Amino acid sequence: MNRREVLAGLAGAGVCGPALAKAPTLDLAGRYRQGGFAIGRTAPDADILLDGERLSKASGGGWFFVGFDRDAAAAATVRVETPAGAAQSVLTIAPGDFDIQRISGLPDDQVSPTNPALLERIQREAALKSAALQSRLPADHFRDGFAMPLTRWRLSARFGGQRILNGVPKRPHYGCDLAAPTGTPIMAPAAGQVVLAEPAMHFEGGLTMIDHGQGLISFYLHQSRIAVTAGQTVRRGEVIGAVGATGRATGPHLCWRLKWRDRNLDPLLLASFRAVPAT
Repeated sequence: MNRREVLAGLAGAGVCGPALAKAPTLDLAGRYRQGGFAIGRTAPDADILLDGERLSKASGGGWFFVGFDRDAAAAATVRVETPAGAAQSVLTIAPGDFDIQRISGLPDDQVSPTNPALLERIQREAALKSAALQSRLPADHFRDGFAMPLTRWRLSARFGGQRILNGVPKRPHYGCDLAAPTGTPIMAPAAGQVVLAEPAMHFEGGLTMIDHGQGLISFYLHQSRIAVTAGQTVRRGEVIGAVGATGRATGPHLCWRLKWRDRNLDPLLLASFRAVPAT
């Protein structure tokens, strides 16, 4: 009996499965730096691990996303696993270039609130954001990168800078601030599902959050108007709101943030990035 006949016999007996399947491929592209990301393609529905932690699954088309936090280590191991085998790649993560951002003249309750009722409100709003961040839309809308959410803007604060508010050191700024006139339309940078749309958060003011797939969630802060509702599906380029100066803001701008799982990312690194040609 030759090899072809043996394989045919195994298939007929129901034996031809993972043991004879092909191990997954692993293709990656991205911005490998603190606050950056990798967009990958592998076997459909493969398990995705980052530094040994099993975090997500590839889409039905094999696409997946991993993000590197603002304070990510100097190396990251991306691994994919299927019943047929595994593949992995070790990436060198470049350090970020973060500045110091000093902002003065803010109301005390926007820097160090003490009022019990306000603190209770802040806790309630934190719970809303935390629940929205648990969204895991089974999609890969990130695969073609992001478009900019504004057509005209001026970068007024970079991602990752150490914040000093009214002279008080605070945590880093996890967004990029795009200055623009009040009322400037804000557009979805990629398709996704709205997971939070609140018009009057204490710190964020008008806040929208969109899941673009696999827990990659973008934030839009300080809006003067919100044009979407939670649960709504949006298309790339669709107007979702308008620039404002609500919440903790000293002038009209969009604070644009991006988060994957618990990792803070720089949305400008994903803007206009195209990993590989769409198929």
